[in-house]
Amino acid sequence: MLRWTITFIIIAIIAGILGFGGVAGAAAGIAKILFFVFLVLFVVSLLRGATR
Repeated sequence: MLRWTITFIIIAIIAGILGFGGVAGAAAGIAKILFFVFLVLFVVSLLRGATR
């Protein structure tokens, strides 16, 4: 998940530099969603590991 987030952040940065505002915004939005999903899964994994 984190790898996909980094990929979409890089796409957003490149698209922003090249002037594709819509693509950059969409890629940044996807990266933000994937990052929060990654954080939730990471916290759940930590909690499950701590309860064992």
